[in-house]
Amino acid sequence: MSSRTFRIMVRGVFDGLSTEQRAELVNRAPAHDILRAAFTPEGHLSYDLAARTAFTFRFLDSGEAEEDILEATERAEAAAEAWLTERGYGYKNLRSQAEDLSQAPLGKRQRRAAAAKDH
Repeated sequence: MSSRTFRIMVRGVFDGLSTEQRAELVNRAPAHDILRAAFTPEGHLSYDLAARTAFTFRFLDSGEAEEDILEATERAEAAAEAWLTERGYGYKNLRSQAEDLSQAPLGKRQRRAAAAKDH
């Protein structure tokens, strides 16, 4: 079997942040800017507290079979919860969305490259 790559987004909303926690997140905001967002094995957090209290973690994981995406999603959710809990940040409405990149449709450039390789 070939290895499959999964991209998982875990979304939620900060809840009940203290003034100190909010200030801490605002101070760290440049490192968590949406423009720096990336899918990483350890997870990348992005948020914009000036706009809203929502956040997104982006995780990159892999597996051998299609059903491995379920375990990868569980690991991503647990990692997001652990990160938030370790720092004492309250949250709610946690939900996940996962994508198996081997099942993703090819983009225009990818189709062109694949066609060129076949000729």
